[in-house]
Amino acid sequence: MKKVLGVHSAPRPHWVGDGFPVRSLFSYQGLGRHLSPFLLLDHAQPTHFDPAPQPRGVGQHPHRGFETVTIVYQGEVAHRDSTGAGGTIGPGDVQWMTAGAGILHEEFHSPAFTQRGGTIEMVQLWVNLPASDKMAEPGYQTILDEQIPVVKLPRGAGQVRIIAGEFDGQHGPARSFTPMDVLDMRLNQGATAQLPTRDGHTLALVVLHGTVLVNGDIAGAGQLVHLDRAGSGVVIEANSDAAVLWLSGEPIDEPVVGHGPFVMNSEDEIVQAIDDFNAGRFGRMTG
Repeated sequence: MKKVLGVHSAPRPHWVGDGFPVRSLFSYQGLGRHLSPFLLLDHAQPTHFDPAPQPRGVGQHPHRGFETVTIVYQGEVAHRDSTGAGGTIGPGDVQWMTAGAGILHEEFHSPAFTQRGGTIEMVQLWVNLPASDKMAEPGYQTILDEQIPVVKLPRGAGQVRIIAGEFDGQHGPARSFTPMDVLDMRLNQGATAQLPTRDGHTLALVVLHGTVLVNGDIAGAGQLVHLDRAGSGVVIEANSDAAVLWLSGEPIDEPVVGHGPFVMNSEDEIVQAIDDFNAGRFGRMTG
Protein backbone atom coordinates (compact mmCIF):
# COMPACT_ATOMS: atom_id res chain seq x y z
CA MET A 1 0.00 0.00 0.00
CA LYS A 2 1.05 3.60 -0.52
CA LYS A 3 2.73 5.21 2.46
CA VAL A 4 0.90 8.10 4.13
CA LEU A 5 3.33 11.04 4.16
CA GLY A 6 1.17 13.26 6.31
CA VAL A 7 -2.31 14.30 7.45
CA HIS A 8 -2.70 18.06 7.18
CA SER A 9 -5.40 20.25 8.77
CA ALA A 10 -6.85 23.33 7.12
CA PRO A 11 -6.33 26.69 8.82
CA ARG A 12 -9.25 28.75 10.10
CA PRO A 13 -11.81 29.80 7.49
CA HIS A 14 -11.52 33.11 5.66
CA TRP A 15 -13.87 34.92 3.32
CA VAL A 16 -13.40 35.09 -0.44
CA GLY A 17 -15.42 38.15 -1.40
CA ASP A 18 -18.63 38.30 0.62
CA GLY A 19 -20.11 35.05 -0.67
CA PHE A 20 -17.71 32.21 0.11
CA PRO A 21 -16.28 31.40 3.56
CA VAL A 22 -13.52 28.92 2.71
CA ARG A 23 -10.91 26.70 4.30
CA SER A 24 -7.74 26.47 2.20
CA LEU A 25 -6.64 22.83 2.37
CA PHE A 26 -3.45 23.68 0.45
CA SER A 27 -1.90 26.34 -1.77
CA TYR A 28 1.11 26.56 -4.09
CA GLN A 29 2.94 28.59 -1.43
CA GLY A 30 2.87 25.67 1.03
CA LEU A 31 1.81 22.04 0.82
CA GLY A 32 0.82 22.54 -2.82
CA ARG A 33 4.54 22.60 -3.72
CA HIS A 34 4.44 18.82 -3.19
CA LEU A 35 1.08 18.14 -4.88
CA SER A 36 1.81 18.88 -8.55
CA PRO A 37 -0.16 19.25 -10.80
CA PHE A 38 -2.55 20.60 -8.14
CA LEU A 39 -1.90 24.12 -6.85
CA LEU A 40 -4.64 25.09 -4.41
CA LEU A 41 -7.91 23.85 -2.96
CA ASP A 42 -10.54 25.90 -1.14
CA HIS A 43 -13.59 24.28 0.46
CA ALA A 44 -16.51 26.64 1.01
CA GLN A 45 -18.13 24.65 3.79
CA PRO A 46 -21.94 24.64 4.11
CA THR A 47 -23.08 28.15 4.98
CA HIS A 48 -26.62 29.49 5.14
CA PHE A 49 -27.41 32.81 3.51
CA ASP A 50 -30.62 34.75 3.99
CA PRO A 51 -32.36 36.26 0.96
CA ALA A 52 -30.57 39.42 -0.18
CA PRO A 53 -31.23 42.34 -2.54
CA GLN A 54 -27.88 41.88 -4.33
CA PRO A 55 -25.89 38.71 -5.14
CA ARG A 56 -22.95 37.96 -2.87
CA GLY A 57 -19.69 36.67 -4.29
CA VAL A 58 -16.39 37.69 -5.85
CA GLY A 59 -16.14 40.57 -8.33
CA GLN A 60 -13.90 40.88 -11.34
CA HIS A 61 -10.47 39.28 -10.89
CA PRO A 62 -7.76 37.94 -13.24
CA HIS A 63 -6.13 34.52 -13.72
CA ARG A 64 -3.22 33.32 -15.86
CA GLY A 65 -1.26 30.09 -16.22
CA PHE A 66 -3.56 27.45 -14.75
CA GLU A 67 -7.12 26.09 -14.60
CA THR A 68 -9.83 26.46 -11.96
CA VAL A 69 -12.23 23.63 -11.20
CA THR A 70 -15.39 24.55 -9.28
CA ILE A 71 -17.56 21.74 -7.86
CA VAL A 72 -20.92 22.82 -6.42
CA TYR A 73 -22.50 20.63 -3.75
CA GLN A 74 -25.27 22.95 -2.53
CA GLY A 75 -26.68 26.21 -3.85
CA GLU A 76 -26.07 27.90 -7.19
CA VAL A 77 -23.12 29.89 -8.52
CA ALA A 78 -23.31 32.20 -11.54
CA HIS A 79 -20.13 33.11 -13.38
CA ARG A 80 -19.01 35.14 -16.38
CA ASP A 81 -15.72 36.22 -17.92
CA SER A 82 -13.93 38.45 -20.39
CA THR A 83 -14.38 35.96 -23.26
CA GLY A 84 -18.14 36.50 -23.07
CA ALA A 85 -18.76 33.05 -21.58
CA GLY A 86 -20.82 32.45 -18.47
CA GLY A 87 -23.58 30.45 -16.90
CA THR A 88 -24.98 28.99 -13.71
CA ILE A 89 -23.96 25.74 -12.02
CA GLY A 90 -25.92 24.01 -9.26
CA PRO A 91 -25.67 20.91 -7.07
CA GLY A 92 -23.44 18.25 -8.64
CA ASP A 93 -22.31 20.48 -11.51
CA VAL A 94 -18.69 21.36 -12.32
CA GLN A 95 -17.16 24.35 -14.08
CA TRP A 96 -13.66 23.68 -15.48
CA MET A 97 -12.13 26.98 -16.58
CA THR A 98 -8.85 27.24 -18.47
CA ALA A 99 -7.40 30.67 -17.66
CA GLY A 100 -4.40 30.01 -19.91
CA ALA A 101 -3.03 33.24 -21.40
CA GLY A 102 -5.28 35.37 -19.25
CA ILE A 103 -8.90 35.89 -18.32
CA LEU A 104 -11.02 38.21 -16.19
CA HIS A 105 -13.63 36.37 -14.18
CA GLU A 106 -16.34 36.90 -11.59
CA GLU A 107 -18.54 34.51 -9.62
CA PHE A 108 -21.58 35.26 -7.50
CA HIS A 109 -24.52 33.49 -5.95
CA SER A 110 -27.07 33.09 -8.74
CA PRO A 111 -29.95 35.62 -8.88
CA ALA A 112 -32.49 32.90 -8.03
CA PHE A 113 -30.46 31.67 -5.04
CA THR A 114 -29.93 35.27 -3.88
CA GLN A 115 -33.67 35.88 -3.93
CA ARG A 116 -34.66 32.74 -2.03
CA GLY A 117 -31.59 32.23 0.19
CA GLY A 118 -30.27 28.85 1.24
CA THR A 119 -27.06 26.91 1.79
CA ILE A 120 -23.91 27.23 -0.32
CA GLU A 121 -21.22 24.54 -0.39
CA MET A 122 -18.55 24.23 -3.06
CA VAL A 123 -14.93 23.39 -3.75
CA GLN A 124 -12.53 25.28 -5.98
CA LEU A 125 -9.41 23.48 -7.14
CA TRP A 126 -6.53 25.09 -9.07
CA VAL A 127 -4.78 22.82 -11.57
CA ASN A 128 -1.41 23.82 -12.99
CA LEU A 129 -0.63 23.95 -16.71
CA PRO A 130 2.71 22.85 -18.16
CA ALA A 131 4.91 25.60 -19.60
CA SER A 132 3.93 24.62 -23.14
CA ASP A 133 0.24 25.33 -22.36
CA LYS A 134 0.37 28.25 -19.94
CA MET A 135 -0.52 30.67 -22.74
CA ALA A 136 -3.30 28.47 -24.13
CA GLU A 137 -6.48 30.15 -25.27
CA PRO A 138 -8.90 30.67 -22.35
CA GLY A 139 -11.99 28.49 -22.30
CA TYR A 140 -14.71 26.74 -20.32
CA GLN A 141 -16.02 23.26 -19.80
CA THR A 142 -19.46 23.25 -18.19
CA ILE A 143 -20.04 19.74 -16.84
CA LEU A 144 -23.54 19.00 -15.57
CA ASP A 145 -24.26 16.47 -12.84
CA GLU A 146 -26.01 14.10 -15.25
CA GLN A 147 -22.91 14.02 -17.49
CA ILE A 148 -20.67 12.67 -14.71
CA PRO A 149 -20.44 8.85 -14.54
CA VAL A 150 -21.18 7.23 -11.18
CA VAL A 151 -19.61 3.91 -10.16
CA LYS A 152 -21.03 1.96 -7.23
CA LEU A 153 -18.34 0.53 -4.94
CA PRO A 154 -18.46 -3.18 -4.02
CA ARG A 155 -20.36 -4.40 -0.95
CA GLY A 156 -22.39 -1.22 -0.67
CA ALA A 157 -19.34 0.81 0.38
CA GLY A 158 -20.53 3.93 -1.46
CA GLN A 159 -20.05 5.51 -4.85
CA VAL A 160 -17.54 7.41 -6.98
CA ARG A 161 -18.34 10.25 -9.41
CA ILE A 162 -15.67 10.49 -12.10
CA ILE A 163 -15.11 14.17 -12.93
CA ALA A 164 -11.80 13.67 -14.75
CA GLY A 165 -9.69 10.66 -15.60
CA GLU A 166 -10.71 7.02 -15.22
CA PHE A 167 -12.08 4.68 -12.58
CA ASP A 168 -13.28 1.09 -12.95
CA GLY A 169 -13.18 1.35 -16.74
CA GLN A 170 -15.29 4.50 -16.95
CA HIS A 171 -14.00 7.92 -17.94
CA GLY A 172 -14.91 11.38 -16.68
CA PRO A 173 -16.06 14.11 -19.07
CA ALA A 174 -13.46 16.77 -18.16
CA ARG A 175 -10.56 17.34 -20.56
CA SER A 176 -7.23 18.04 -18.86
CA PHE A 177 -3.87 19.08 -20.28
CA THR A 178 -1.97 16.46 -18.24
CA PRO A 179 -3.16 13.05 -16.95
CA MET A 180 -5.19 13.19 -13.73
CA ASP A 181 -8.05 11.56 -11.86
CA VAL A 182 -10.47 13.84 -10.01
CA LEU A 183 -12.99 11.65 -8.18
CA ASP A 184 -15.86 12.76 -5.94
CA MET A 185 -16.40 9.93 -3.44
CA ARG A 186 -19.20 9.12 -1.00
CA LEU A 187 -18.51 6.40 1.56
CA ASN A 188 -21.05 4.80 3.88
CA GLN A 189 -20.47 4.40 7.61
CA GLY A 190 -18.69 1.15 8.43
CA ALA A 191 -17.65 0.53 4.82
CA THR A 192 -14.19 -0.38 3.58
CA ALA A 193 -13.06 0.40 0.02
CA GLN A 194 -9.84 -0.91 -1.51
CA LEU A 195 -8.89 1.34 -4.41
CA PRO A 196 -6.22 1.09 -7.12
CA THR A 197 -3.69 3.87 -7.59
CA ARG A 198 -1.20 4.98 -10.23
CA ASP A 199 2.46 4.46 -9.40
CA GLY A 200 4.44 7.70 -9.70
CA HIS A 201 1.40 9.97 -9.55
CA THR A 202 0.71 12.53 -6.84
CA LEU A 203 -2.16 11.43 -4.60
CA ALA A 204 -4.06 13.53 -2.07
CA LEU A 205 -7.38 12.70 -0.42
CA VAL A 206 -9.38 15.67 0.87
CA VAL A 207 -11.93 14.81 3.56
CA LEU A 208 -14.85 17.20 3.18
CA HIS A 209 -17.23 15.47 5.63
CA GLY A 210 -17.01 12.59 8.07
CA THR A 211 -14.06 10.60 9.40
CA VAL A 212 -12.05 7.94 7.57
CA LEU A 213 -8.98 5.77 7.99
CA VAL A 214 -6.61 5.95 4.99
CA ASN A 215 -4.12 3.07 5.03
CA GLY A 216 -4.52 3.08 8.80
CA ASP A 217 -4.16 6.84 9.40
CA ILE A 218 -7.22 8.73 10.66
CA ALA A 219 -8.47 11.91 8.96
CA GLY A 220 -11.57 14.00 9.53
CA ALA A 221 -13.42 16.86 7.89
CA GLY A 222 -11.09 19.68 6.91
CA GLN A 223 -8.04 17.44 6.64
CA LEU A 224 -5.95 16.26 3.68
CA VAL A 225 -4.11 12.95 3.46
CA HIS A 226 -0.91 13.13 1.38
CA LEU A 227 0.36 9.79 0.07
CA ASP A 228 3.69 8.78 -1.44
CA ARG A 229 3.96 8.75 -5.23
CA ALA A 230 5.64 5.33 -5.05
CA GLY A 231 3.73 2.14 -4.46
CA SER A 232 0.13 1.22 -5.13
CA GLY A 233 -3.11 0.64 -3.31
CA VAL A 234 -5.24 2.62 -0.86
CA VAL A 235 -7.67 1.24 1.70
CA ILE A 236 -10.27 3.68 3.02
CA GLU A 237 -12.39 2.75 6.03
CA ALA A 238 -15.30 5.04 6.83
CA ASN A 239 -15.97 5.62 10.53
CA SER A 240 -19.03 7.65 9.53
CA ASP A 241 -20.75 8.64 6.32
CA ALA A 242 -18.00 10.54 4.52
CA ALA A 243 -17.34 12.72 1.48
CA VAL A 244 -13.81 12.54 0.08
CA LEU A 245 -12.27 14.25 -2.95
CA TRP A 246 -9.60 12.06 -4.62
CA LEU A 247 -6.89 14.03 -6.45
CA SER A 248 -4.35 12.00 -8.42
CA GLY A 249 -2.18 13.42 -11.17
CA GLU A 250 1.01 13.09 -13.14
CA PRO A 251 3.47 15.61 -11.64
CA ILE A 252 4.60 18.52 -13.80
CA ASP A 253 8.37 18.66 -13.27
CA GLU A 254 8.76 22.41 -13.80
CA PRO A 255 9.31 25.46 -11.58
CA VAL A 256 6.22 27.02 -10.01
CA VAL A 257 6.39 30.77 -9.51
CA GLY A 258 3.16 32.36 -8.35
CA HIS A 259 1.84 35.76 -7.42
CA GLY A 260 -1.78 35.68 -6.29
CA PRO A 261 -3.91 34.72 -9.33
CA PHE A 262 -0.93 34.30 -11.66
CA VAL A 263 1.06 31.02 -11.69
CA MET A 264 3.95 30.80 -14.14
CA ASN A 265 7.47 29.31 -14.37
CA SER A 266 9.64 32.39 -13.71
CA GLU A 267 9.61 35.80 -12.05
CA ASP A 268 9.92 37.46 -15.47
CA GLU A 269 6.71 35.75 -16.57
CA ILE A 270 4.95 37.00 -13.43
CA VAL A 271 6.09 40.57 -14.17
CA GLN A 272 4.80 40.15 -17.73
CA ALA A 273 1.45 38.85 -16.46
CA ILE A 274 1.04 41.88 -14.17
CA ASP A 275 1.98 44.24 -17.02
CA ASP A 276 -0.45 42.55 -19.40
CA PHE A 277 -3.26 42.72 -16.84
CA ASN A 278 -2.60 46.39 -16.09
CA ALA A 279 -2.50 47.16 -19.81
CA GLY A 280 -5.91 45.57 -20.35
CA ARG A 281 -4.63 42.62 -22.39
CA PHE A 282 -6.81 40.13 -20.49
CA GLY A 283 -9.89 41.44 -22.26
CA ARG A 284 -12.80 43.33 -20.79
CA MET A 285 -15.93 42.40 -18.88
CA THR A 286 -19.12 43.58 -20.57
CA GLY A 287 -22.56 44.24 -19.22
